[in-house]
Amino acid sequence: MSKHGRVLVAMSGGIDSSLAAVMLHEQGYEVIGMTMKTWDYQTSGGSKKETGCCSLDSINDARNIAVNLGFPHFIVDIREEFGDYVIDHFTNEYLDGRTPNPCVLCNTHIKWDSLLRRADKLDCEFIATGHYANVREENSRFVISKGKDEHKDQSYALWGISQESLSRTKYPLGHLHKSEIRDMATERGFHELVTKSESYEICFVPDNDYRGFLKRRVEGLEDQVSGGEFVLEDGTVVGTHEGYPFYTVGQRKGLGIALGYPVYVTEIQKDKNRVVLGTFDELSRDGMYVKNLTMQKYASIEGERKDTITKVRYNDNGTPAVIEQVGDTMKVFFGKGVSAIAPGQAAVFYEGNDVIGGGWIKSSFHQAKLAEMPAISSK
Repeated sequence: MSKHGRVLVAMSGGIDSSLAAVMLHEQGYEVIGMTMKTWDYQTSGGSKKETGCCSLDSINDARNIAVNLGFPHFIVDIREEFGDYVIDHFTNEYLDGRTPNPCVLCNTHIKWDSLLRRADKLDCEFIATGHYANVREENSRFVISKGKDEHKDQSYALWGISQESLSRTKYPLGHLHKSEIRDMATERGFHELVTKSESYEICFVPDNDYRGFLKRRVEGLEDQVSGGEFVLEDGTVVGTHEGYPFYTVGQRKGLGIALGYPVYVTEIQKDKNRVVLGTFDELSRDGMYVKNLTMQKYASIEGERKDTITKVRYNDNGTPAVIEQVGDTMKVFFGKGVSAIAPGQAAVFYEGNDVIGGGWIKSSFHQAKLAEMPAISSK
């Protein structure tokens, strides 16, 4: 056993997770690599060749790194648990009129659990990933904070990891920029990693056609939902649509309707099979309710209001907001309106670079004042 301990590293075959394993190996940890097979794209009926973290090429790339450096590497098939949880949730969220975030769900409920179970079987004290984020212990809490490279920071996707899991997690890349990672790979002769293209798609929808995925997965879906109404914010009917699951809040392109001015999807009304359209100004909301919280920096902030920067999507720069916790719900009020708050997406609350916590957006509201924030609905 190494003096630093044994660490199980999640290796997708890409440059980031590969260099995370390399760095820990060079630091003196006893490294074991593990690649998780989460999805077989052929079963989705898509036309694009399988790429990304689940492809045979990526699995082989991860194994080659391990062989070159002399540490063990395992392939673990988690397609059944991934499919039952992540893909079913993805499908059901669209059918409920929400916009899912499967990558966050996978990180927090599948990959970490799978890693920790295997780590225990392999007597690994730690697990590690190639995420651009940091974790530290403060006041008996484990706190995730932003990675040094602000353009690659992935802390938004990690808010749901439990304290127990964080206590055993390492992020070797958190203090580095992407350019430094590329330089390190080049210096060590891993040229294929530097030239390898990176995937930003959902792994089980690599053609980025989520509509097609839903149609293939839910038999008869088009017949069930087609012919619904496009309506304006005042209820005026302005056309028909292809079915509410095929639209997302904030969407402008691909609506198939011309009103003489730009319009966006401002709301999905599942029960009425309605898609509400509005101007950019009408897309703005003053606040939101966030459910199913996972708190990180603080165990709870009930009884106080806290100033934060809050993100409502992955590529969001964040907006100043006041948050107030009531049980498992966070009331969030923005000093100025925020566009395209989509139920089903994750919201993450920051104090400086630290993640206070996060949860899933339930609903939004507008035309409100901080002193008059609506009470939390029991629905």
